[in-house]
Amino acid sequence: MSDDEADPELLELLRQSLGLGKKNGPPPAPETKVLQNARFIFDNAIDVALDPRSTKAAARTIWQQMQEKHYSTKSWSAHELHPKSKDEGTVDFILTMDLLNFSFWSDETDESKRFAIEYRGQKWTGYWSLVAALQRALDEDIPITSPDFWLDEDALTEDVLRHVFRSATDEQIPLFEERLECLREAGRVLDEKFDGSFINCIYDANQSAAALVNLLAENFACFRDEALFDGRKVRFYKRAQILVADLWASFEGESFGEFHDIENITMFADYRIPQILNQLGCLLYSPPLESQIRRLQPIEGGSTREIEIRGASIWCVELIRQEINRLHSESQTATNSSRHSLDIDRNGQQISNLEAKTAAMTISDGKTQDENENGNGNSRVNAILIDFFLYDTMKELERDGRETIPHHRTRSIWY
Repeated sequence: MSDDEADPELLELLRQSLGLGKKNGPPPAPETKVLQNARFIFDNAIDVALDPRSTKAAARTIWQQMQEKHYSTKSWSAHELHPKSKDEGTVDFILTMDLLNFSFWSDETDESKRFAIEYRGQKWTGYWSLVAALQRALDEDIPITSPDFWLDEDALTEDVLRHVFRSATDEQIPLFEERLECLREAGRVLDEKFDGSFINCIYDANQSAAALVNLLAENFACFRDEALFDGRKVRFYKRAQILVADLWASFEGESFGEFHDIENITMFADYRIPQILNQLGCLLYSPPLESQIRRLQPIEGGSTREIEIRGASIWCVELIRQEINRLHSESQTATNSSRHSLDIDRNGQQISNLEAKTAAMTISDGKTQDENENGNGNSRVNAILIDFFLYDTMKELERDGRETIPHHRTRSIWY
């Protein structure tokens, strides 16, 4: 090479710095790191452990009952309180719902005195109290699902939000101020970064569930569900993940709910799933931790024990998912012959014939056969449907007085 010739390597580096260089393959797929962090927590946990035999038994029971009934994404909209339309208004409803979807448990021992929303002739508690409150507000022409409304401090005052969440009992909704701040913050971020619309967040994620979860956690402090464990930052992203899952279920894997990597969503680390995993014999607590839970003593958010409960639960459901899919692969023909659907009902009212422990569970693939045929589906069971079912089952066991251990008490905006 003469002195007058350009160095090809330097020229290529210059081209790459200007974005003109050769691509070294596609960019890496987005990852939330939630599952990897859960494995790290489980591997280093002291007060929480898993029973491999019980975990496999639970998965096998789930799989056996999959042959009889079929969970479907269609079931999300089937509940009377969930929106039925598949449009931008439903997207706004789901965002609002999951901004506020946390901490409904009560210390009140008399269930009739617990916080409840009266709507459509009945009282709704827990998660459903939130959905009922939002629907009631919309019926009263309060634009509670509008980001512009959240930003307007003259319109959305404390008194207005208290009216939205007015209770049918003397007990009021927990963490009221935190809920108001979640709405305010979301309104500010959407206005400043996403032209006032959450749909732009969905577009920016480019149909990636993991990318949308990461976008939420990076831009919205109220979705940044992280903690320090054994010197390392760990991620749970419970509400960010359930927001993506609700979009997927509501839109049945299409339109605003189409994600090519929905299988990357883990279970949603809260207090109900650990409760049923312990009742199933999958999740084991040390005697001091179990005593703390049974005595209804609070467990501080971000404490080692709380982090271990959440992380080990995520990993436990992942092992159940892996075992179900192993069984699924071995019996693909039998699975494909099942074309029935079972409504997902978070209050458990449509799940019947529950036996003690694992004999009570029915779950199936999160997509219909038609969805699998048109390319939008995934024939493998995912953590979302497992989580939904376990939640439903635990609520029914509690309602029937068949819970063997209370849920752990942590007051938090994260779940």
